[in-house]
Amino acid sequence: MLGQLTRSPASLAGLRSSTQLVARLSQSSRPVRLHRAITSAVSQADQEATAASTAAAVQQQQQSSSPDGTGTQQQAQQRKVGAAGPRTSSKEMVDTSPPRGTRDFYPEDMRLRNWLFGEWAAVAQLFGFEQFDVPVLESEELFVRKAGEEITDQLYNFQDKGGRRVALRPEITPSLARLVLGKGKGLALPAKWWIVGQCWRYERMTRGRRREHYQWNMDIVGVPGVEAEAELLAAITTFFSRVGISAADVGIKVSSRKVLAAVLERYSVPPENFAQVCVIVDKLEKLPRDKVEAELAALGVSADATEGILSALSCRSLDQLGELLGPAGHDALGDLRQLWALAAGYGFQEWLVFDASVEWLVSNAGVVRGLAYYTGVVFEGFDRAGQLRAICGGGRYDKLLGTFGGEDVPCAGFGFGDAVIVELLKDKQLLPALTQQVDDVIMVMDESLRPAACSIAARLRAAGRRVDVILEAKKMKWAFKHAERSGAARLLLVGGGEWERGAVAVKDLASREQTEVPVDQLA
Repeated sequence: MLGQLTRSPASLAGLRSSTQLVARLSQSSRPVRLHRAITSAVSQADQEATAASTAAAVQQQQQSSSPDGTGTQQQAQQRKVGAAGPRTSSKEMVDTSPPRGTRDFYPEDMRLRNWLFGEWAAVAQLFGFEQFDVPVLESEELFVRKAGEEITDQLYNFQDKGGRRVALRPEITPSLARLVLGKGKGLALPAKWWIVGQCWRYERMTRGRRREHYQWNMDIVGVPGVEAEAELLAAITTFFSRVGISAADVGIKVSSRKVLAAVLERYSVPPENFAQVCVIVDKLEKLPRDKVEAELAALGVSADATEGILSALSCRSLDQLGELLGPAGHDALGDLRQLWALAAGYGFQEWLVFDASVEWLVSNAGVVRGLAYYTGVVFEGFDRAGQLRAICGGGRYDKLLGTFGGEDVPCAGFGFGDAVIVELLKDKQLLPALTQQVDDVIMVMDESLRPAACSIAARLRAAGRRVDVILEAKKMKWAFKHAERSGAARLLLVGGGEWERGAVAVKDLASREQTEVPVDQLA
């Protein structure tokens, strides 16, 4: 105790006071009273010192609790209560929020997610695609090789206990490439594969963009022509139509890396300056035109070439761009003309919007992905109202397998995230009203008949009916409400009288009629 009292000026003062008192009392001739007095004095000093130390600690916490060092009266009061009040359990409630940028899926949320995934799966199957799956955890090198070192800024990556660098996948296409390379010559081409998988990116969050999302991918491996892109676009527009979205709501921008290359070749821009020129041109909406022209001049692009490039990239029709490019654009525009012809055959031509600009490639896909990753046709679904970010995107990537050390194989595909499409469906009031799906609810009227109720549930489930057994003794009113909340068609009551006759009471929740049905006739 004396050691504790000497830890602060307040406790030293208390010790001096108690020592003086002991000295005075020591002159007394009554030992018992002296002992009691000493004990009382020391106890009093201890209490005074503890109170002084507590007050000093509270004052110090107040001064450090706010930028101006004053704290708030509410915080001070809370600390006083915590310091002087009764001791409570050290357990604190865990933070119930998911990690920032991620989501929980309660049962009602899972109903919506399953509906969306079901629509994606249905479309993929309509088009004859086969489903595949890959781990969400992949080698970090898989993504760094594809997009360069800068992608590591957005990776959820770490070193595992075996010393290997791994990452949660930010996209699925590199994993697809790994599978194709793994099959080698044993893979029958063309291959048409699809997947719905979770992706992770540590990036700034906006509406429709989170740090995790689910993504629908469809890819065609082994088809070099635009027939592959046309099939993929047909799948996308089929999905939109199935969920009630029209071409008036959504458009699909289409361009081609070949077109961009032809534009720069027409104006004598070296291939090694391709990406740099595109990045500079993308600044037109953010900087005055003369600033953009100055940056192009610094890169060695002449004034005449700058004028031609800016004019070409502002074209919004194939015919207009063809006139500007002349013979240099014949091959590049040929693919797009064929794509438009196939779109007319499929019946989705009205969804397509030709856009030669680089802004949507750079802004939404990134220079590396949009201008180096893709080798031919590139497309992106967009909200015509302009309220949302890109809905989906894809194109041709014939050089990806070579990036991983294999032989190049023609490939085309798209990625379609779950976040933006749900926002769009909300805006258009097209989200379905989804409720729990149960056919029968079984309630036991007599607990001795619970085994009998279990046998009825097993019989109905074997017949394919979805059955919810009420597992506790409940009131009839509760059972009716529960059955209605569950969307059940029938409420089965297992009671003494009916069971003795080999039957159960069946309440039709739509008509409110109740009948007695023999157990062997239940279906």
